[in-house]
Amino acid sequence: MAVDYAALKAGGFMRQKQKNTFSLRLRVVGGTLTTEQLSTIIAVAKQYGHDYVHLTSRQGVEIPFIKLEDIEEVKAALAAGGVSPGVCGPRVRTVTACQAGKCCPSGCIDAYAIAEGLDQRYFGRQLPHKFKFGVTGCQNNCLKAEENDVGVKGGMTLNWVEDDCISCGVCEKACRRKAITMEDGKIIINDDLCNYCGRCVTACPTNAMEGTSGYLVYFGGTFGNDIQKGTDLVPILRDEETLYRVTDAAIDYFAENAQPGERFAKTLERLGWDELREKVKEAYHG
Repeated sequence: MAVDYAALKAGGFMRQKQKNTFSLRLRVVGGTLTTEQLSTIIAVAKQYGHDYVHLTSRQGVEIPFIKLEDIEEVKAALAAGGVSPGVCGPRVRTVTACQAGKCCPSGCIDAYAIAEGLDQRYFGRQLPHKFKFGVTGCQNNCLKAEENDVGVKGGMTLNWVEDDCISCGVCEKACRRKAITMEDGKIIINDDLCNYCGRCVTACPTNAMEGTSGYLVYFGGTFGNDIQKGTDLVPILRDEETLYRVTDAAIDYFAENAQPGERFAKTLERLGWDELREKVKEAYHG
């Protein structure tokens, strides 16, 4: 009986150098697994693998040494514990995310919630080449948003409430970009220097510096054989609806214009940025 290796790879089973043996990539959204899922993965690795798992550079989990004849049993055992296989090949891959919004004090957005939204919207979509999303909660950039085909970074726009300000200067000291200065007891914000990090908001002892969460989006990043830093094309986005319109525009452009085997960065290098820029701006303005 012929083995459809392409279909197996599409379903997360990657061929190893050992004959009829596979490393199974699992679907992990934003680097988060429940204890039930972890227990299931452990049990499958013990019974069907070599009693260990591999943690990938993109927050994924792989179970090596799965035998061809055990694949259906492995999928059933994983499904019983709420675990799904991942994908490989020319598709939207696992969405990475940090813990901003859950427990990280620096977070400007709920990065995991956005990762879940992107995963539900795009995971496994067939494309000319692989496509990666990464979500990071703030300017600390733990998930390196600019290294992804589309990267999302949390930020905050500022509003100074003069009546609540005690002119302590803490916000000015907290700003690493020197975007905040104080003159005659009044705060002056230089929008050209501000990078939306939100440090002044968390530092202010009287809540006189108000922050509104938003999304900074970068396009065309890659970190592999060729390294390209993603580029921002629109101002900070204010809401999830706008964010998903923009990500829709980007991934649809890639689907329609990329050649087989061509990453997003290479498509933009070949065709230029003008058309994508216009489509993203249209999406931004609704």
